[in-house]
Amino acid sequence: MPPDRSGGGGPPDAGRSIPSAGQDRSDDHVGHALRAPSRLHAFNRYEIKYLMPSVAVPVLRKELARRLDADSHGVGGGYGVWSVYYDTRDLRFYWEKIEGLRFRRKLRVRHYGDRSTVDDDSTVFVEIKQRVNRVTQKRRVALPYHLARDLCDRREMVAHEPGQRAFLEEVLDLLCRLDLRPVAMTGYQREAFVGRGAEAGLRVTVDQRVRGRDRDFDLGADAENRLIIPARLAVVELKANERVPYWLTDLAAELNMSVVRISKYCQSVEAFGRAPRSVFHVSDDDSSGAPVPAAARSEA
Repeated sequence: MPPDRSGGGGPPDAGRSIPSAGQDRSDDHVGHALRAPSRLHAFNRYEIKYLMPSVAVPVLRKELARRLDADSHGVGGGYGVWSVYYDTRDLRFYWEKIEGLRFRRKLRVRHYGDRSTVDDDSTVFVEIKQRVNRVTQKRRVALPYHLARDLCDRREMVAHEPGQRAFLEEVLDLLCRLDLRPVAMTGYQREAFVGRGAEAGLRVTVDQRVRGRDRDFDLGADAENRLIIPARLAVVELKANERVPYWLTDLAAELNMSVVRISKYCQSVEAFGRAPRSVFHVSDDDSSGAPVPAAARSEA
């Protein structure tokens, strides 16, 4: 049964100013496509998610490349995205998503790149991602992995820059007040495209080989992962500051992409039997209901 959240509070202040200090990118070889100009990053955006057959991705990629720039960090087939999600014993954040609460959130630690290279000094992001009505808000801070574990697993305040303290205190409050702990891990290979000019706020991501696990939550652990979304399907997200341009929604329609209400975190929770499978779960026998475009069939 879903937990009682009648005492839940409203959304925290997501409009606080952000420091503008510069950041050295000389050692940044992969990932971090949304790296902020400071180590505290916040933004609001609208998101639309789709499922599509993986064999149709080359057609989508070709069309996106005509209008958008490839993410500079995704050279050579994209980059890995690995996340550890925190939740309560009764999966409060999971149920908030399933029930479609207008205000909901989740806490995660995320690494961009090859997980086999993760060590104590690797840069990771501690993130609070929340939904307020139709707008997605994300706030995050970059930390060395050992400090992220001190914060989220040991619930200790860590060394930080002055502008980060309010956010870190909010993370600690969530961890302690709700007794959060690691619940699920997800990983996938991402290709990203970004808008230019008048569409500078536009971002399209294509995620494939979506995997997960329900134990061994060290990001660098040599642990087994299993597919939580069938390999034949890709998750495509359209993200925009104000609105998704018509040409992009028209392209989605032309490629028979199916709008879905899907959460990779919820998918992982359900795939490993932590909660009953919801009506939004993508099972192994789900073909997404979308035929493969002829152009994609010819390239497959």
